[in-house]
Amino acid sequence: MRIETATLKDIAKALGLSTSTVSRALRDRYEISEETKKLVVAYADKINYRANPIARSLKERRSYSIGIIVSEIANNFFSQVINGIESIAYNRDYHVIISQTHESHKQEKLTVEHLASRSIDGLLISLSAETQDIRYLKDLYEKGLPIVFFDRVPDDFETHKVVVNNFKGAFDVTEHLIQSGSRVIAHLTASETLSNTKERLEGYKAALAKHHIEFNPDLVKYCQHGGMVAEEMDDAVKELLLLKPEGIFIANDRLTTGCLTAIKNRAPESAHQIAIAGFTNSNVVNLFSPTLTSVRQPAFEMGKIATELIIQMIEAKRPITEFQTRVLDTEIIS
Repeated sequence: MRIETATLKDIAKALGLSTSTVSRALRDRYEISEETKKLVVAYADKINYRANPIARSLKERRSYSIGIIVSEIANNFFSQVINGIESIAYNRDYHVIISQTHESHKQEKLTVEHLASRSIDGLLISLSAETQDIRYLKDLYEKGLPIVFFDRVPDDFETHKVVVNNFKGAFDVTEHLIQSGSRVIAHLTASETLSNTKERLEGYKAALAKHHIEFNPDLVKYCQHGGMVAEEMDDAVKELLLLKPEGIFIANDRLTTGCLTAIKNRAPESAHQIAIAGFTNSNVVNLFSPTLTSVRQPAFEMGKIATELIIQMIEAKRPITEFQTRVLDTEIIS
């Protein structure tokens, strides 16, 4: 059974108006009087009119959809970014299509190219841990696909970017560990190719230097898949524990929670003797054991800003030639 739906023509015929007037009234256009707008909207509500997105897309040559690429939706940080994206996108009549890379460059490329073939209007992307070659993104961008990067961003790409002050967040939390009495501080981090990995490492090293602590590269362990491979993370924690650190600074959400578990499993007797601090947006940090000093990122705000920027690019009448890199502050919660 086919459900009959009301159309613009039905509203126009019932009210004695042209279909173009009805369309403009429903889009709240300035050239239509308030009285006519109220009349049209009231009748549209009465007959349960819903705009046809396919017809609108064909007419305007836009899909009103935005692609989102993250490594993992289950990650606290990325789920909060997505909430921020949706809070803006849906209010502006855009739909979002969310995909995960699971830190795979191959999966990232396949997914982005599929979304582009489905005529998304723009792309919001945080690069995977494996991604080093971004030529495919540059090709799509040069063909007219608006792209905004967030969190994990490339250096050599002229577009809008939204990040946090990774250097300062890492510096501040490492200094907090030092001021709390730790001198031998290890650093557990993600792939060394990621922008935020590099910036957080530099912040960690700068805090050590300020307090005249020599940097020891043996105390830095990389997890190329950012904590998504349990064995990789467990091996890294095992190697760090052999160096008997007094404190550990951890660089991302999944690594932080995974490291706590690995320490309790491998060295339960010393779990509460090691000061631990890390980037995490978990809402239950106060329940973690051992206790944790957290660096919290404004993930929701990052998602909102990135979406505002991509919609500006999508709706711009002329090519945009000036771009922003928005840098947001982190917060230490101890």
